[in-house]
Order: sequence, then C-alpha cells, then structure tokens
Amino acid sequence: MAQNFRRYIERNIGTSAVDIPDGSDFNSYDTIIGINLANVTASAITASVYIASGGNNFYIIKDAPIPSGSALQVLDGGAKFVVQSGDRLYVVSSAASSLDAIVSAVDDISS
Repeated sequence: MAQNFRRYIERNIGTSAVDIPDGSDFNSYDTIIGINLANVTASAITASVYIASGGNNFYIIKDAPIPSGSALQVLDGGAKFVVQSGDRLYVVSSAASSLDAIVSAVDDISS
C-alpha cells in the first residue's frame, strides 16, 4: 500500500496562531508523524501547538520554552497522532516572527 507523505512548512510564526496546512482543514484521516519548532531569534520564546476540532482547542504542547537558536521536537520516541477531516493544526509563539515550523504527515491513511 502506497503512502502519501506530506510536509508542511511555515516561517516566522508569531503571536497570532498559524494553521497548518496552509489555512485549510485536513481533508481526510491523516497521521501527524513529526512536528519540529525552531526558535529563529536571539531570545528565548515559548511555543504552543494545538488542534482545533469540533469548536474546541486540544493542546499537544502549551507554552513550551525554546532557547535562542534551539529547536523542539514536539513528537518524539515514535509518537504519532491522527487528525480527521475538518481538524486544523495551529502553532503560535510568544514573540513576533520568531518560530519556524515543519510538520510531517501521512495523508489519507483511511478511506
């Protein structure tokens, strides 16, 4: 069975939450297999990642500290989670234009 791997990238995320993928809902059952957040500033920041589903926000990580020039691997040790059609993944930072995010996913794992 072929897998449809996807990569979503966002630069200079700030204090307004940015949704991934690209301002739209996920359109199927997908598996998030990696989230990397990099602090691109000279100061420490905090970052949060959450899923909006059914009108509620569910945090994957909230206000995690990331030192200057460092990165945070949000999913580690083989951890994964499933999103469904209509879900949105959001990333937000405590400082303007301070965070780069890379999200890896397997698209359309179930029909």
